[in-house]
Amino acid sequence: MDITIISTIFVIGFVGSFISGMLGIGGAIINYPMLLYIPIMLGVGHFTAHEVSGITAIQVFFATLGGVLAYRKDGFLNKTLIIYMGVSILIGSFIGGLSSTHMPQNGINIVYGILALIAVIMMFLPKRRVEDVHFNQIKFNKWLASLFAFIVGIGAGIVGAGGAFLLVPIMLVVLKIPTRMTIASSLAITLISSIGAVSGKIATGNIPILPALIMVVASLIASPIGANMGKKLNTKVLQGTMGLLILATAVKTWLSIL
Repeated sequence: MDITIISTIFVIGFVGSFISGMLGIGGAIINYPMLLYIPIMLGVGHFTAHEVSGITAIQVFFATLGGVLAYRKDGFLNKTLIIYMGVSILIGSFIGGLSSTHMPQNGINIVYGILALIAVIMMFLPKRRVEDVHFNQIKFNKWLASLFAFIVGIGAGIVGAGGAFLLVPIMLVVLKIPTRMTIASSLAITLISSIGAVSGKIATGNIPILPALIMVVASLIASPIGANMGKKLNTKVLQGTMGLLILATAVKTWLSIL
């Protein structure tokens, strides 16, 4: 593997992990299409959908780990939310990760496109204002949260994602969780989810080792930087940025599929 492809993978991982830490997502929504299309566009390499989902699964684990460490002292982590959604998404993502080996490449891309489309719709739905509610007063339906997390986990495990790009709009729109708590808690939930996804990918042998290691290094550097920047940004800016980002990747994916 030459320096050009190594540099390309590192830059993709750095950009994805920076945005991951800032917006509370694992980075798969960004890294999946970038790894799939950018090396080919630059003429420096090519990864199959199975390889991309494996590399992305590893990247998501380390990007979310860096983000959680950056948020752990700020009081934004909702432990109850993390436990209920984390356990459910872990089970779902492991099932999805194992089942992905039986799917054609285009099938994985279609699953990714469907998840991104659902996330876009949810991000632009009207949200009840909960930003001013004290964190200790936040209440949510635990079993509904668990059910959504399990369903998200299956889809996320298939594409090697942590599922945060779907968890975030669910937490904001359905569960009515404040933005900063959503960002911090979704990183922790996605970290748990990625354990299932990575386990499934390792079991099926779909992880190219060297590209995955390059993404890990990029993630550990960039994710905490993004998390610290996310703490300083206005919550509406964070929501708007995430909505546009998911919309752009959904459009790109469906154009490629169609």
